[in-house]
Amino acid sequence: MTDHGLRIDHAVSSGTFSLDGETFEVDNNIWVVGDDNECIVIDAPHSVDDILAVVGDRKVRAIVCTHAHDDHVRVAPALRERVAAPILLHPDDRPLWELAHGGPDDVDAYLWDVDLADSMPIEVAGTTLTVLHTPGHAPGAVCLSAPDLGCVFTGDTLFQGGPGATGRSYSDRSTLEQSIRAKLFALPDDTVVHTGHGDDTTIGAERAGL
Repeated sequence: MTDHGLRIDHAVSSGTFSLDGETFEVDNNIWVVGDDNECIVIDAPHSVDDILAVVGDRKVRAIVCTHAHDDHVRVAPALRERVAAPILLHPDDRPLWELAHGGPDDVDAYLWDVDLADSMPIEVAGTTLTVLHTPGHAPGAVCLSAPDLGCVFTGDTLFQGGPGATGRSYSDRSTLEQSIRAKLFALPDDTVVHTGHGDDTTIGAERAGL
């Protein structure tokens, strides 16, 4: 813990998710980890203003994307401009990122700044979050383990009630289940799971159901 109140702040932002020619209304969780002075933002859904309302006047050290579906990265470049922080994404998700932000032939395309990798540490406010590469929902999907806070941020890899969706392009159910068993079920049962959508759960509760 730090002298400035290490904590997790949360809000929900509403918008759309589009892939494979279909678009859905969706509510996304915004997670901000830090203290009174600095923080990281996990995912950048829908609205920069919604995210900044959670950040407040703190220094943003990084925008960490759990994967590159458009409802998680759509406003990442705009947020980067507002807070002058790098965007972190696993490079295996480049095909999905390019669907949202343009490919190599697009002069207006944006890229992220730092490649995430399995076991990579992300430090903020005196604590360390560890990157867990958990492909399946998306090729470059990651979770962020925060043992000091007793939790893991799973994006769309694991929800209350089971694994994330795998019915769309760049997803695979058996890969996802293998990722969950190898990386997430290695965590203690009482680890709180903060998801990309919907309510929290625990590793123990989800272990019993898979």
